[in-house]
Amino acid sequence: MRSISCRILKNNLLKCGNYKQLCYRNVSVTSFACEKAKRNLLGGPNLKDFFKNENLAMQENIPEEEVIPYLKDVKKFGGRRKVYFDVYGCQMNVNDTEIIWSILKSNNFLKTDDLNDADVVLIITCAIREGAETKIWNRLEYLKGIRNQKLKKSKNATPMKIGILGCMAERLKHKVLEIDQSVDLVAGPDSYKDLPRLLALTQNNQTAVNVLLSLDETYADIMPVRLNENSISAFVSIMRGCDNMCTYCIVPFTRGRERSRPISSILDEIKQLRDQGVKEITLLGQNVNSYRDLSESTVKTSTNLVKGFKTVYKTKVGGMRFADLLHRVAEVDPEIRIRFTSPHPKDFPDEVLQVIQSYPNMCKNLHLPAQSGNSNVLERMRRGYTREAYLELVDHVRRLLPNVAISSDFICGFCGETDEEFEDTLSLIERVGYNTAYLFPYSMREKTTAHRRYKDDVPQEVKQKRLDRMVELYRLHADRLNRQQIGNLQLVLIEGLSKRSSAFLAGRNEANIKVIIPGEDELSWKTGTEQRSIRQGDYVAVQINSANSQVLKGIPLYLTTLSDFYRDKYLYRDKIDNLKYSSIL
Repeated sequence: MRSISCRILKNNLLKCGNYKQLCYRNVSVTSFACEKAKRNLLGGPNLKDFFKNENLAMQENIPEEEVIPYLKDVKKFGGRRKVYFDVYGCQMNVNDTEIIWSILKSNNFLKTDDLNDADVVLIITCAIREGAETKIWNRLEYLKGIRNQKLKKSKNATPMKIGILGCMAERLKHKVLEIDQSVDLVAGPDSYKDLPRLLALTQNNQTAVNVLLSLDETYADIMPVRLNENSISAFVSIMRGCDNMCTYCIVPFTRGRERSRPISSILDEIKQLRDQGVKEITLLGQNVNSYRDLSESTVKTSTNLVKGFKTVYKTKVGGMRFADLLHRVAEVDPEIRIRFTSPHPKDFPDEVLQVIQSYPNMCKNLHLPAQSGNSNVLERMRRGYTREAYLELVDHVRRLLPNVAISSDFICGFCGETDEEFEDTLSLIERVGYNTAYLFPYSMREKTTAHRRYKDDVPQEVKQKRLDRMVELYRLHADRLNRQQIGNLQLVLIEGLSKRSSAFLAGRNEANIKVIIPGEDELSWKTGTEQRSIRQGDYVAVQINSANSQVLKGIPLYLTTLSDFYRDKYLYRDKIDNLKYSSIL
């Protein structure tokens, strides 16, 4: 048996040799057949095709003179194809786009801002509301028209490839591929590292799909490349996913479970942004203040929940908490403003508030998303707190941070919401007084608990009327709060020219309210040195002289630094307090 197997093997080996060696038991093969077999073998897969591209890219310490077959042409995917990014939704999508661009740029893709010049159009989508998805469907129709026009102009042109990325891709993958067959690529929020390979597949007119969610992907090993390199503000993602499982929310199903990025990689990115001249950084996540880096340990312990709040998941034990992260981030550079969004009211232990209180560059601007002002609705939403607990938190925050600016989210018309329950939302808006608010009518999302358990029974016209009332009441109080700032001295970080007039500059104060100032004035530093025009990225001391519900206007007084402004402000405040105390005596 063994000798027969050996003969068969020997015959097969001889068939792959050259013509002179092909002699065994009167078997002869022509050189033509040999060359054909050789071409077939060489055209097949080799070892590198069984490796993931990101693993190949991480190979190190390989001498340049060595030719290693499975490392050859690692970055062949891009082929200098031009990519156009079409970004919708939240700030997290902007940050995701910068991660995507970093991955594609390292794989030989180019970026274009001209849609007609694009070889690939990637739409980064949002699925949190029906209106957001409607925009995407309309956009796809528009893109199909552009692609058809390009093909009519040149029949030999390569068709423009269209990709759907992000939350909508994960939620509606089947609908996207079945209904809109113009889509070439569908990729979920955890599959961006696979984009070079997926885009390579589309070159052969294949539809490429990867919507798998991950339990550990944070893109901590990817350094995002900013889309707007001239901007003085930037977003830094510190975590992904969410475990809260609010009944109305689609995020846990489109972005997966909560996982935090290591502190070390966050600090590295912030330091790089500092070196690029960034003056304001916003920390991003679906629930930033439940951040926990389990790769590092801490001696400090703190209760995760404020009194009156609860959660549906088991709290993680150990690791560095959000307060630890804020402390480390604030100390990277005292001249960089730090903000964060979006938090959950249940995760505001005193340690977090104390860090915000301690550092001048930690903006005294907190987002406390209430969603509703009625305890019964909050229970149906599974928010984990009552109206009374939320108000107690607001009062506690204002005791520790007297001048804090508070923003919030509200939803009207949630399943079963009565007129009386909605009135509680209006009274909460009036009771708290928000500097900024994001107000929306409820939109039922598939896969959510509300979709399985409740009925979307509030008529659309009722939702719209309630929304109009919320907007009117919010603007009334925002106008009042802004007008209270008239006469005050505020620190404004200049972002650039005003959209309405190039004669004015626009920036934001600590409360994240837009401030408009004249742009033609020349200012000196408070010490009287170096008089010059105001530039993007300058900190300017501004006296507010006009306000409405949306913007403040003011007179620029002098150039300053963040540290100097707050040092002077605190000294001035202490001086005024001492004078008041002396007059009482």
